[in-house]
Amino acid sequence: MALTKAEITRYHEDGLVIPSDYRVPGPMLERMRAAYDRLLAANRDNPDFSPDFILGPHLDTAGTYGVEGDPEWLEFALIPEILDMVEQVAGPDLVLWGVTIFGKPAKVGKATPWHQDGDYYPIEPLETCSVWIALDGSTVEQGCMRFVPGSHKPRRLYSHHWEHRDDYTLAQVIDDDQVDLASGRDILLEPGQISLHDIYLVHGSGVNRSDRRRVGLVLRIMPGSSFYNHDSGKLKEEAGSPHGYSNRALFLLRGGDRTGRNDFTRGH
Repeated sequence: MALTKAEITRYHEDGLVIPSDYRVPGPMLERMRAAYDRLLAANRDNPDFSPDFILGPHLDTAGTYGVEGDPEWLEFALIPEILDMVEQVAGPDLVLWGVTIFGKPAKVGKATPWHQDGDYYPIEPLETCSVWIALDGSTVEQGCMRFVPGSHKPRRLYSHHWEHRDDYTLAQVIDDDQVDLASGRDILLEPGQISLHDIYLVHGSGVNRSDRRRVGLVLRIMPGSSFYNHDSGKLKEEAGSPHGYSNRALFLLRGGDRTGRNDFTRGH
């Protein structure tokens, strides 16, 4: 499986691409759905657990928000066809540093405000390709992801502000005057479809107003030429970030660590 030349161009021009001919194989997709149901059951009594925003489901030791995870989720980050496509836009050296599930429940699923992923991450230089895998499909009514095409091109972080709201999954929100949010596009996905997006891309999503859940698995993959700075992540935590950046476990998926500085022992 490979991205076409046109799809690679679209990724670099728009900041996001949906591979037209790829779907996660049916049996693998069913495994993901079953693993998600088990994840909900295992964390039923965790007061800090929210299906809207689940960090570290691939770790078998409780991390941020005390999530009781399962290493099976790590297997879903090793699908060769997906890594082949990530390699085409991020290079041959691939490091997984984060796994998140956005599981918007029917009728009550929260919105994700307009933001850049890179506003949060202690990565030097700041590079990551995010893989979004639709377990159930994603429509406008379900609160699909939206993005501002080309907003990644300046290769810089726009100004954000803190906005703590019960109906938001994240608290850092891009300032309205930074980009033309009215030019945002919807990302409509069928079950098993994926999208790839750049770390500087401005994106968000609406609430789930439908009677169907909207579950998306997101893999955060940086090139081996970048350094994940756990110490810088600790400073972000001290500044108020609740996402546990100081103890993130890194996994080398392909190639090597070109920096020689990444710590593949912390968090394991």
